[in-house]
Amino acid sequence: MTHLPHLITDLALMLGAAGITTLLFRRLKQPVVLGYVLCGLLVGPNFKLFPTVTDVEGIKVWAEIGVIVLLFTLGLEFSFKKLVKVGPAAAITGTVEITAMLAMGFAAGRCLGWRWMDSLFLGGIIAISSTTIIFRAFEEMGMKTRQFTSLVMGVLIIEDVVAVVLMVLLSTMAASQAFAGADLLMAIGKLLFFLSLWFLLGIYLLPGLLRKAARWLNSETLLIAALGLCLGMVVFAHSVGLSAALGAFVMGSILSETAYGEKIEHLLVPVKNLFGAVFFVSVGMLINPQLLLANAGPVLLIAALVVGGKLLFVSGGALLAGRPLRQAVQAGTSMTQIGEFSFIIATLGVSMNVIDAALYPIAVGVSVLTTFTTPLMIKSAEGLIAGLNKRLPARWLAAIDKYSAGSQLIKAESDWRLVVRHYAQVMAVNTVMMVAVILLSRYVLKPQLKALMHHEAWARALSLFISVALMLPFAWAMIARKMQHHAYKALWLDSKYNHGPLVTLEIVRSLLAVALMGVLLRQYFSTSAAVGATLLVLIAVLFVFRQRLQRFYQRIERRFLHNLQGDKPAATGSELLLLAPWDAHLSKVRIGAGSHLVGIALEELALREKYGINVAFIERGNRLIYAPARTEKLFPYDEIGVIGTDVQLQHFAMLVEGGADDEGTPVDLQAGEIILQKLVVDAHNGLTGQTIRQSGIREKTNGLVVGIERQGERMLNPSSDTRFEWEDIVWLVGERSKIARHYFQPGGAKA
Repeated sequence: MTHLPHLITDLALMLGAAGITTLLFRRLKQPVVLGYVLCGLLVGPNFKLFPTVTDVEGIKVWAEIGVIVLLFTLGLEFSFKKLVKVGPAAAITGTVEITAMLAMGFAAGRCLGWRWMDSLFLGGIIAISSTTIIFRAFEEMGMKTRQFTSLVMGVLIIEDVVAVVLMVLLSTMAASQAFAGADLLMAIGKLLFFLSLWFLLGIYLLPGLLRKAARWLNSETLLIAALGLCLGMVVFAHSVGLSAALGAFVMGSILSETAYGEKIEHLLVPVKNLFGAVFFVSVGMLINPQLLLANAGPVLLIAALVVGGKLLFVSGGALLAGRPLRQAVQAGTSMTQIGEFSFIIATLGVSMNVIDAALYPIAVGVSVLTTFTTPLMIKSAEGLIAGLNKRLPARWLAAIDKYSAGSQLIKAESDWRLVVRHYAQVMAVNTVMMVAVILLSRYVLKPQLKALMHHEAWARALSLFISVALMLPFAWAMIARKMQHHAYKALWLDSKYNHGPLVTLEIVRSLLAVALMGVLLRQYFSTSAAVGATLLVLIAVLFVFRQRLQRFYQRIERRFLHNLQGDKPAATGSELLLLAPWDAHLSKVRIGAGSHLVGIALEELALREKYGINVAFIERGNRLIYAPARTEKLFPYDEIGVIGTDVQLQHFAMLVEGGADDEGTPVDLQAGEIILQKLVVDAHNGLTGQTIRQSGIREKTNGLVVGIERQGERMLNPSSDTRFEWEDIVWLVGERSKIARHYFQPGGAKA
C-alpha cells in the first residue's frame, strides 16, 4: 500500500475539527472565524490533548494560498468606482480613525517596551476593523436599514484599501529594516505607480478580452481563467518587489469592474470558504497558550485601547465629517473590534520573522475579546447618546447640529477647482503610461530584442521605433489635448487675469511631456542627440501626426470609459446620505416571494400614506426603473429604493418579508448611482422662480423632489406646482452623475 502523505491526514484532521467547531459556534451565534481559530489551537503543536498536525510547513503553504484567495475575493467585492463614490464623510472618518489608531498602537507598543517594528505592526493590527463581524452583527440585530450603516460601510471600504497598502509598506520596511523618509517615499511612489498602471491596463484590456471569449466561458472555464489571472498577477507583483496579496487584490478589483465580476465572486465562494478555513485554522495553530497567559495584561490593555480608541476616533471623525451626534456614536460603537486583516498582518510579521513571538497571540486574544464585545457595544449606543445629550452643554449640542446641517449644503464647485482637477487627471494618467513605456523599453524591449536579433544596431532601432510609437498618443494627450471643460472657457472669458495661470498650466503639462520623452530617448542617444531627437518627435506630435494621434487617443479613451462604465447595469445600489432635519434617508429593500405587496400597483399600495415612505426606484434583474410611475407593480425579488426614517424603514422591511424564503430582508447597500442629494437654490443651478414641473428635474436626473426646506419650514413630498425660491434647500433623489452635471457644476442647469 502506498504511503499516504502527511498533508492529507493533516487536512482531514483540520477540516473535520473545523466542521465541528463551526457547528458549535453557529449554534452559539458567534462568528465562524473564531471557531476556526479555536480549532487551530486544539489541533496545533502547542496543544497536546488532541491529535496534532504534523506537516506544519505544508499547512503554511495552504495558508498562504488562503491569504491570496481571501484578498482576491475581497478585491472582487471592492470597486474603484465604489471607492471614488464612498463619499467625503466616510473618507474623513476613515482617515481620522486609521491615523489615530496607527499612532495609538505605535505609542502603546513603545510604552510597553516593545521594539520599533513590533510597535509598527501593533499599530497596523489595531487600525483595521472586522468587516465580517460588523456585517454579521448588523444582520442579526436588524440594523441594515439604519442611517448610520452607510457611514460604517464606507469606512470599511477605506479600511480595506489602507490594510492592503499597510501590508505592502510593513513588508517593505521589515525587509529593508529602513525607516528613512526617502526609502518610505520611494516605496509609496512605487506602489502608487504600479497600482495606477495595473488599473489602467486592466480596465482597458480585460473586459474586451472577456467579451470576445464570452461564447466559450461557462462556469468552469470562467473560474479557472479568473484564478489563473489572479495567480499571474501575484507572480508579477512579487517579481517587481511588491506583496503577493496586493497582486491578488488588484486583479480582483479589476475583474469586479467587468460584466463577469459578480459571477466570478459567486463561483469563488466554495474556494474561498475552503482556503479561508485553512488560513484561519493555521492562525490558531500559531497560538502558544503559555505566551497568551503570560501576556494577559497586554491583551486586556490593548483590547481596552481598541474599544475606547475606535469609539472615540470613529465618532470624532464622523462629527468632523458633519454627521449628527447620534449617527457618529452609533458608527463608533459598531467598529470597536479587529478581525481578519489583523490576523493577516500578524501572520505577515511572523512569516518574515520581524516581530516578537508574543505579539501574535496577543493580536488573536485582542480580536477574540473585541469580537465578543461588539454586540454589547452596538446595543450601548442609545445609552451613550442619552448620556451625552444630558451631560454636554446645550450650546455644544446646538453647535454640533448647526455644523452637521451646514456641512451638507452642497453648492457648485468653483471653476478653478474643476479646471485644476481636470488638468491633474490628464497629467497623472498620461504620466503613468509614459513612465510605463520607459520602463518597458529599458527592461523588456531592448534586452529581449538584443537576445533575439544578432545585429545590435537593428535591435536598438526597432526597440526605439516601438517605444516612440507607444509613447506618441500619450505625449499628444499631455501636450495638445484641448480642455473642453466649460469651466475652462468660463475662466478664459471671465477675466484677463485668468490667462496667465491657465497658460502656466499648459506650459507645465507640456514641459512634463518633453521631459518624459527626453528620458526615453536618452536611453538610445547621447544627451545632445536626445535633445535633438526630442524636438523632432515633438514636431511630429504637433504637426505631422496630430490628427491621427488625436483619433487614436480618443479611441483608447472611449474604450476605457466604456469598459469602466458600460458593462454593468447603471446602478446596483444606493448611497445613503444624511437628511439631518428629518432623519430620513435612502435605503434598499428586497421584496419577498410571499409578500402581500406583490402584484399590486404603487397607487393602490399607497405606501406614502400608510407607511410614510417614498419609492425612488425599482431594480428588477438588470433593469432599473427610476422614479416609477404610480401604475408600476411590484414583483417577487424586486429590490426597491425607499426613502424614510430609520423607524419607518425598519417597520416597512418587516412588512415586505415573504415568509420562510428569507428574501424580504434589507439588502447590503453599496455606494452606487442612485443618491439622495441636498442642494441650495442659487444663481448656479438656475432653479429660482421655476416650479418643480418646469424645472425638468424628473427628466434631467431620472429622479424626483422629496422635500423642500424654506425659512425654517419643511415641505415633505411637495406638489409639482410648488415654485422654488431663492435659498430653498431642496432634497432630490436621482442619478448621481446627472445630478452632479446639471446642478453641482457652474452653469450646469443652463446647459
